[in-house]
Amino acid sequence: MSRLDDVLLFLGRLSFACLFVPDGLAKIENFARFASGLGNRGLPYPEVWAALAIIAEIGGPILLVLGLQLRVGILLLIGFCVVATALSHRYWELGDVAERRTQVLSFYKNLALCGGLLFLWVSGPGNLSLERRFAASPKRRMFGPAE
Repeated sequence: MSRLDDVLLFLGRLSFACLFVPDGLAKIENFARFASGLGNRGLPYPEVWAALAIIAEIGGPILLVLGLQLRVGILLLIGFCVVATALSHRYWELGDVAERRTQVLSFYKNLALCGGLLFLWVSGPGNLSLERRFAASPKRRMFGPAE
């Protein structure tokens, strides 16, 4: 892997953080409103789901940026995307054309994010990562090797 590949992998990991972390921080600031919204969507224990969403949206990107336990971070973010998509982007239930179009775009954006995360799963964090810097062996990672 070239130095440029490592830089591009780092920038890719950083871009995920730029997408998820601000939303996670906003959820902390408006925790009661966020949890209430989840309850209104029929989720039991909305405060627990809200806390899990915040952990995924902030913890996942931190792991990605650091390149530490990358696959745990990826699983957190894919889990978040799947649940958020299932709850909030049910475009097939909408009659309003403009709202339907917005939700279609959000649905497929989340699908693409999951795809990008799967590519990162396969590629691994690259050499600009704590995982590679401190691991006894670059292939020794949670859930098996990335190569």
